[in-house]
Amino acid sequence: MAVLSVLKGYNKSFWTSNVIELFERWAWYGFYLAFPLFLVGSTDTGALGFSNAEKGAIMGTGSALLYFLPVITGAIADKIGYKKVLLMAFAIYASGFYMINIFEGYALVYFAFIWTCVGGAFFKPIISAMIAKTTTDETASIGFGIFYMMVNIGGFIGPFIAGALLKLSWEYVFYMAIAAIGVNVLLTLFMFKEPGRDDDGTSLGQNILKAFVDIYTTLKNWKYVMFLVIMILFWSAFNQLYYSFGIFVDQWIDTTVVYNGLHAVWPWLAETIGDKGTISAVTMTSMDSFFIIVFQIMVSAFVMRFRPLAAMMGGILVLAGGLCLMFSMQSGWLILLGILIFALGEMGSSPKFTEYVGKIAPASQKALYMGTSFLPVAAGHKVAGWLSGDFYERISDKFFLLQKEVAQRGFDFPAEYSDTFTKNDFFAQAAEKMNMTQVELTNYLWQNYHPSNIWMAFSGIAVSAVVFLWLYDRFVMGGK
Repeated sequence: MAVLSVLKGYNKSFWTSNVIELFERWAWYGFYLAFPLFLVGSTDTGALGFSNAEKGAIMGTGSALLYFLPVITGAIADKIGYKKVLLMAFAIYASGFYMINIFEGYALVYFAFIWTCVGGAFFKPIISAMIAKTTTDETASIGFGIFYMMVNIGGFIGPFIAGALLKLSWEYVFYMAIAAIGVNVLLTLFMFKEPGRDDDGTSLGQNILKAFVDIYTTLKNWKYVMFLVIMILFWSAFNQLYYSFGIFVDQWIDTTVVYNGLHAVWPWLAETIGDKGTISAVTMTSMDSFFIIVFQIMVSAFVMRFRPLAAMMGGILVLAGGLCLMFSMQSGWLILLGILIFALGEMGSSPKFTEYVGKIAPASQKALYMGTSFLPVAAGHKVAGWLSGDFYERISDKFFLLQKEVAQRGFDFPAEYSDTFTKNDFFAQAAEKMNMTQVELTNYLWQNYHPSNIWMAFSGIAVSAVVFLWLYDRFVMGGK
């Protein structure tokens, strides 16, 4: 009954904000989990055919800005109003998705993604602020729990549907994202109520300057800075779920066994989301959010008995084990198990990050410290982009490894991909010259070039974060 009474206490603005968050995450993750495949996929599938280095530069830079810019966009929203900024964010979002869909050149796509991330940066601080404004000390805990549930529901539905839409065309993925944003425009126009704002008489410029002064103030605490630097390692490893995993599954993993297993239980669903007897990499990746929806309450109940830093270390260690399975196996079922283990580690570590920042912050500066907790997330995205670029390509990219093989054999192929000679053409012709089927060639490259070795780098980065956190806890914080 206590929970029911709390639920009844939330007003219309609270629920509207949560629904807006759900559709925004639907649009963003439906696009974002498919985006790396769109960037590097063969042009004859409607993708762009970029290199992994180009993909890493685009995604790393844009995503880093998405997490850094809210220090400015939040100040703007506080001054000119949440509703106006929401509508502006959705306009940028929709135009960005449209531009990415129609642009082809590297520079134009780079610009379009940066533009889209600016829209995300305007959106990001508003809804969390709305949840804070529409809850009390008694209702905030459940209120933010509902909010994070909406994040993961949207983060599951968007990619899950995107994976099915890829059977039709890449265009439909972008149309889906634009449509979800369109729903939010209607919700904002007709349902969203502007919250009250406290006008302290300062200008917008003064507000932005104060935000940067606050960052400087917190970063004078060298112990806190050391913690943030260590957490860059965690976010760099964590973000490979978005940057590298989909490409790895698409190039190396046969998901037929997963399709067949699902088809045996629920034929309609398998045929709806599957394509030619397989499950897309985007749909597979979406299972991370699905597992979070199912298990978050149980994991939270389990880790609440541990100190935040201890829970973080345990969670990151579990996440490292998930990365190991996700990037070292060719079995679709083991890949799913890896995603489950990864999600369990994420549930144990990521929420505790925010809790720990709040715990170590001086009582009078908690808001300042929480405001700077985005810095390692932004930096982690930038490092993740680099790791998923040339570094990943030279170890695990199927087309790069095939280029090495054909060079050793002395086969003659065009030096660059083009509209008339795509990545898929290269792979098909190479298989023919080697007297192999394409499946046999994939297995040959797997066995001889060991692309699965990438797991050691990704899991190793996560484990190093655990080691440094233990040293930090033991020798800097004294086990507090």
